[in-house]
Amino acid sequence: MSLCIASAGGIITILAASFSLSWIHSVEKTTWVEHWHVEGDRLALSSASVEGSGAGIDLPPDAVWKDGRWTYRPDLAPLRRLDLAASGATLSGWQLCADENCHELGATPGEPVSIWASDVCSAEPG
Repeated sequence: MSLCIASAGGIITILAASFSLSWIHSVEKTTWVEHWHVEGDRLALSSASVEGSGAGIDLPPDAVWKDGRWTYRPDLAPLRRLDLAASGATLSGWQLCADENCHELGATPGEPVSIWASDVCSAEPG
């Protein structure tokens, strides 16, 4: 299964069973990191962590403070597609890393980004 990323009119294919997605929170200016893995043709969120709490950061009661971050397991069913929208309010886009290879996504405000898993990355899933 491949990880497919549609951005700026093109599709990138990455052979990976898991990836991390990180970004800088637009208000608190802290780093947020999510760890995802591929389950069949779905994307499952394994864990999330953030360097602090504050505006727009609603931590669940089971969040644990360790190594300078709040870490927790989000209660989210696996997704067919993950859609990201660049607001332009953040300091940068998202950083997607898989197998130590990283790609910046959504650095341009308004540039939509879609991520999904598929055998062939030729078109976005419905």
